[in-house]
Amino acid sequence: LMKHFYSSSVSEDLGCRRGEFSRKHYGSVELLISSDADGAIQRAGRFRVENGSSDENTDYTPGTWHRTDVHLENPEYHTRWYFKYFLGKVHQNYVGTDAEKNPFFLSVVLSDQNNQRVPQYHSILWRKTGTQKICLPYSPTKTLSVKSILSAMSLDKFEKSPREIFHPEIQKDLLVLEEQEGSVNFKFGVLYAKDGQLTDDEMFSNETGSESFQRFLHLLGDTITLKGWTGYRGGLDTKNDTTGTCSIYTVFQGHEIMFHVSTMLPYSRENKQQVERKRHIGNDIVTIVFQEGEESSAAFKPSMIRSHFTHIFALVRYNKQNDSYRLKIFSEESVPLFGPPLPSPPVFTNHQEFRDFVLVKLINGEKATLETPTFSQKRQRTLDMLIRSLYQDLMPDLHKVNNMLNRRSFSDVLPESPKSTRKKEEARQAEFVRLGQALKLKTTVKGDVTANLATTSFCKKEPWESQSFCSNFPHEVVCADSWGQSLLVSTDAGILLIDDGQPSVQVFDKTLQVKQMHVLEALDLLIARTDKGGRDPRSLIL
Repeated sequence: LMKHFYSSSVSEDLGCRRGEFSRKHYGSVELLISSDADGAIQRAGRFRVENGSSDENTDYTPGTWHRTDVHLENPEYHTRWYFKYFLGKVHQNYVGTDAEKNPFFLSVVLSDQNNQRVPQYHSILWRKTGTQKICLPYSPTKTLSVKSILSAMSLDKFEKSPREIFHPEIQKDLLVLEEQEGSVNFKFGVLYAKDGQLTDDEMFSNETGSESFQRFLHLLGDTITLKGWTGYRGGLDTKNDTTGTCSIYTVFQGHEIMFHVSTMLPYSRENKQQVERKRHIGNDIVTIVFQEGEESSAAFKPSMIRSHFTHIFALVRYNKQNDSYRLKIFSEESVPLFGPPLPSPPVFTNHQEFRDFVLVKLINGEKATLETPTFSQKRQRTLDMLIRSLYQDLMPDLHKVNNMLNRRSFSDVLPESPKSTRKKEEARQAEFVRLGQALKLKTTVKGDVTANLATTSFCKKEPWESQSFCSNFPHEVVCADSWGQSLLVSTDAGILLIDDGQPSVQVFDKTLQVKQMHVLEALDLLIARTDKGGRDPRSLIL
């Protein structure tokens, strides 16, 4: 007899472990088939099913999970750089074409925002495939060039070298490009399903919901009157009541959310398919299905819904016996993994924590869906069209003698103006900043940015305008960071917590000298760097 020994490679073993982790925390892909009352197959589709991780050898307590796991992925204050770092400040914008003759734009600003007084360059490269963002160190003795920035972004060959755009109106166009990266506000469908309903025609035909369904809606948000509504409307009619008289609306972590509730949309006794209801909910990327009945009754499947647009379904069931909610997530196969992973079992007894979990999960799910081929290809076509159109608009000025495009190829990012033109340059920069600040204010008032991106805790007027927070602070400030509505300050007397109009509170005494700090509110963490006389630096995580 010959014995054969098999060993897997490191990469195979790693891939296996990753697959196990994915299945445990984010479910597995299944072929889901739905049938009608006679047993005939109606539709089938492949969905990733998340039902909470399971382990027979582990004891679980319903509703137990870590709140630190629940946070929005890719939040706007990380992704919308142009609005946050550039708009309303002096910065440079360049235009050029790569070796394949595809136009691109480059934006560069010198800023110390969120970097504890350490200046650095923030750069954005705008291309049809999306944006690239990079931070580069600032050196007072070495001027950074456009060529070196593009090289850091792996763009070294050009058909036309970049030239600086002086016209302030370019800020409007770049803001439009950034807005293509994803939604700030969201619209989610909410479909009510009675026990035993197996088709979308049956579910959409429910004229009213149960008492438990009404409590669930009240948990999601507030009931608002649509006529005259001035907030985010999510495609609903706010003038003539053609999409119902009321809806459910909420604001969550700066995002406005409008819910398309099936029982609140117009009901038609003549139209069994309820086209008006399907028109809204069927065109939502994410839909919540609230299903009545016991766990043993027939469960909802995404294949019951005839929609090619909806990619994520959140199945919610209410248990009257222990006043808890159970959650199950169905994601179309092409949607990338997104958090937070469901607890095990996915049962929530704390209703407020359940609401937070669901909203974070749905927002992250819609953002992940936008990365699927269907949506990313559409976004790429839109970006390509916008960038080429903007480039064509600038082309006539390339051939003028006194044009708005700087003819210096690879000029310094912060060029020194000759004395003869310094006043003219200062006037241009003042107009540039004025227009940027006006755009920032207009965008904020329209609600096209989240509240936590548009303002800070201490900014009550224009987003760029500083406000006096404490006029008689007796200590030298080394570094600081905001913490909710408060300010955490490192001084020679220790670390102090300051609230508006309240006496400061000492958190640590002067034995802890912190030179740099960063508060991660979503994770309840303080990261600090201490330095004893320039020696023995240490990092602390509290």
